[in-house]
Amino acid sequence: MSAPAPDAPPGLRTGTLTTADISFFVVSAAAPLTVMAGVAPVAILLGGVGAPVGYLLAGLTLTVFAVGFTAMSRHVRSAGAFYAYIARGLGTPIGIAAALVAMLGYNGMEIGVYGLLGSATSDTAAALGHDVPWLPVSLAGLLLIWYGGHRSIDFGAKVLGVLLVAETGILVLLAGGVLLDGGAHGLSLGGLAPAHVLTGGTAAVLAFAFAAFTGFESTVIYRREARDPARTIPRATYLAVAFLGLFYAFVVWTVIQAFGEDEVVRAAADDPGGLFFAAITTYVGSWAADLMHVLIVTSVLASLLAFHNAINRYTLSLAEEGVLPKALGRIHPRHRSPYVAGAAQTALGALVVLAFALAGADPYQQLLLWVNTPGMLGLMVLQLLAALSVPFFFRRIPHDEGVLRTVVAPVTAFVLLAGAIALVAGHVGLFTGASPAVNTVLLSVTPAVFLLGLLLAHRLRRTRPEVYARFAAEPSTGTEGAEPPCPHPTSSSSTPASATPDRPATPLSPSATD
Repeated sequence: MSAPAPDAPPGLRTGTLTTADISFFVVSAAAPLTVMAGVAPVAILLGGVGAPVGYLLAGLTLTVFAVGFTAMSRHVRSAGAFYAYIARGLGTPIGIAAALVAMLGYNGMEIGVYGLLGSATSDTAAALGHDVPWLPVSLAGLLLIWYGGHRSIDFGAKVLGVLLVAETGILVLLAGGVLLDGGAHGLSLGGLAPAHVLTGGTAAVLAFAFAAFTGFESTVIYRREARDPARTIPRATYLAVAFLGLFYAFVVWTVIQAFGEDEVVRAAADDPGGLFFAAITTYVGSWAADLMHVLIVTSVLASLLAFHNAINRYTLSLAEEGVLPKALGRIHPRHRSPYVAGAAQTALGALVVLAFALAGADPYQQLLLWVNTPGMLGLMVLQLLAALSVPFFFRRIPHDEGVLRTVVAPVTAFVLLAGAIALVAGHVGLFTGASPAVNTVLLSVTPAVFLLGLLLAHRLRRTRPEVYARFAAEPSTGTEGAEPPCPHPTSSSSTPASATPDRPATPLSPSATD
């Protein structure tokens, strides 16, 4: 790799992240230990002993989504991730709207979790006999995550690797204890039978299961820093979704065995927050329960760092596009990180956390749930639009991808994801615990931001046509090291004559023709 010119501005640290590194970022964002200990008991309570199947079905749906998503990743080299995919497939206006929804989604998923960090740390301290207020912990977490994002991306990958091994390790320890002891009444797969899966609570379980995968699609955000993007990105995507789906289902099944299929729902109803701690105390020991309390805090920190890095790179891309202020696109000369974007995101997080604290809000019931819910829905809408963009994109370029990847899988994923969004919206009260009025407001945030994005696109097209024209354009050849350049639609006679080398026409763009 050639060194940059002496007077060239610093760029991201290219050729750094392996498949494992990117997988650490993605799986850490999902926070497996927090999802299992904090959310899975509610899924068991609502769905009964068939709850593990919900995680398998969600994982299968997202695997189908990944088929078209990763096929498109070989042809779109823009660092804009989701919004670039959507712009290239569905047109610039929808792409710009998707960019704002992405900012909402990732910021919502991260900032709300600072409430969880404060409450989880307070609960852990209380379990160990200490009283720790949540706000100082959340503010300290903001500084810690800022520092992690300020450092180089390989530093973040190493930190997340250690934390992820620790949090998955304690769950494996729990599962091992249950399996070696044979569970409460012997191990059984009876709960996975259709009679237990197809129940009234299945829809609610699926809603929780889809939420547990949030952030898996962020593999493409690290494209410029990956060693071999054409191979690393698809591998990391499949690895992340396969691991999460299988691991979630396995852990939930082992906890059901720990209490027995006849007693687990009652145990979850009596103490959902203590279900996993009771299980590990019984089958491993009280020391393991204390360790699990501590590792939940580190799991939350890992999730925060993963989302923080993702947000910084989205902000960097939009600053480079000219949609956000240029200053947000500055890269640290030593660490090669988007440090200004990171500082701005940390400041935004501090404002939100302090606003909720001054209002006397509960860090879990309100800061976490009310801020996370629009973020989760925003990311699911992005997945939906990305799935829809795949067949439109491949209609416009010459390619050798099969119809399964370019039409069948993405259309199937679109239908399944639409159903998943409907499930989450229909059961939003289970996520928020809020009044119908509050839930209506929370559900309205994503469409409102999308509409705002369409208005911004119209304004950019009218007042800054040069920014609008180059939005989500492909980078110049050679900016991604050894990766071969993306095939260009202009090489095909079927491409509209108005397509440009930097920006192929899309079905909804002004220059597209049928």
